[in-house]
Amino acid sequence: MIFIAIIVGCIIGALIGVNMPTISYTYSGYLAIAIIAALDSVFGGITSTLKKNFDMKIFLSGFFVNAILAMALTYLGQKLNLDIYLAALVVFVWRMFDNLGKIRRYYVEKITTRKIIAKAEKTIKQANKENRK
Repeated sequence: MIFIAIIVGCIIGALIGVNMPTISYTYSGYLAIAIIAALDSVFGGITSTLKKNFDMKIFLSGFFVNAILAMALTYLGQKLNLDIYLAALVVFVWRMFDNLGKIRRYYVEKITTRKIIAKAEKTIKQANKENRK
């Protein structure tokens, strides 16, 4: 169900992106950090879905709070003439890769387990055929 929502959201986003005007350079930093924060939340949501402890309230609050906090840090950094947004960027990208690693491990273990089970079933069938003779 969540994967269907993600696909529909990506399609809607792509359609809106094609028809939207170009974002000015002034706001591109804010948009970039907000997108990274949102992607971090999406990967976290996928990871929690795989762990079977997904909660929509936590996902939505994290999605918006992370994006708003990242944009606020970017704004504050511009006012102070510091690149504070880099700290948020490092944390969000670190968490994205961590969640992506968890997702990858989940599917690798799932595929490996299926192969082991298939091999064991094949061995059992061969042993049963030999015992019948």
